Amino acid sequence: MKTLFNAALSVVFIGLSLVSCNDDDDYETIQYTDKVKIDSVKIVNDTMSVFGVQSIRTYSTYASQCQGFYGYDYIHTGNFTRDVTAYQYHTNGSCAQANHVSANQINFSPQQVGTYTFKFWNGNNTWITKTIVVE
Repeated sequence: MKTLFNAALSVVFIGLSLVSCNDDDDYETIQYTDKVKIDSVKIVNDTMSVFGVQSIRTYSTYASQCQGFYGYDYIHTGNFTRDVTAYQYHTNGSCAQANHVSANQINFSPQQVGTYTFKFWNGNNTWITKTIVVE
């Protein structure tokens, strides 16, 4: 019985060793992230109901296939004001140097009635401003 246990333990150990040596060259490492300007914003309805959900789409341009959307910085700067900054990732792969546009979205679900102002970072000190009235 002890021999069978040792043999099984050896098989499990060898199997785990082989799996941990798997070559993951298909995935590239993110080297760093930084801001990417938001070129345009699409809001379908400029009026909506409280507790409703609306997707706000943003569009950004990336210089190569080694860059893409990483996430948003979504800051409440007041009860009804939101500053939105998009971030891009940069990988260490060998990629084509061709511009590509990516669409991403924020789901907005207001919790109180009011007029919400969204400011989307468009580079330097410029912002794209959009307003949604919540009834």
